[in-house]
Amino acid sequence: MTRDPEDLSDVYGAETPEQSRAIYNDWAQSYDADNLARGFRLSALGAAMFARFMGLSDGPVLDAACGTGLVAESLRILGYGPITGCDLSPGMLAAARTTGHYAELVEAEMGSGLPFADDRFAGFICVGAFGPGHAPPESLIHLTRVTRPGGVGVFNLLDATWQAQGFQSVLESLVDSCQIRIEQRSGPFLPFLLAEPDLWSRLYVIRCL
Repeated sequence: MTRDPEDLSDVYGAETPEQSRAIYNDWAQSYDADNLARGFRLSALGAAMFARFMGLSDGPVLDAACGTGLVAESLRILGYGPITGCDLSPGMLAAARTTGHYAELVEAEMGSGLPFADDRFAGFICVGAFGPGHAPPESLIHLTRVTRPGGVGVFNLLDATWQAQGFQSVLESLVDSCQIRIEQRSGPFLPFLLAEPDLWSRLYVIRCL
């Protein structure tokens, strides 16, 4: 399914996980081509930020909302692994499986929880998953739970909507309860170089405590 680069209203307007799952199942085969043609660079920037704060590590990494596997490719090139991926879309997971970058792939809807033990991962990365119509802010609670003390988490939020979506209050609660420390909030940037000129985003880095 090829999408009009100027019309992603259904992607951002999904109101339930079931709607999101159906959209991404349909989009899985052309997702990489559609997004890379629009100058998508979020996966590479997220992996670079992860490497900056994670340093050298052989611990397991969670690629949450992994999609087709673009982030895992960058992480593998940088030397990280083993990598577990999770996504709510079986179609996206099928595409990710063909890359050979993952030790494990699991279907999961982050807002409802993650099927992993406490403190399982040395770090996590979750980019492109927290816009309108996507994973809710409660996902950060679950991602923190499965990350070891001292571990790093990297994710992005959209300047125009992150507060209204409820991410600020969840982040403040995690900080106040001494579960995380915010290591960095990047300056604003455009995830797409050739499309969506008003979609300003920032990368966040947290340290789990």
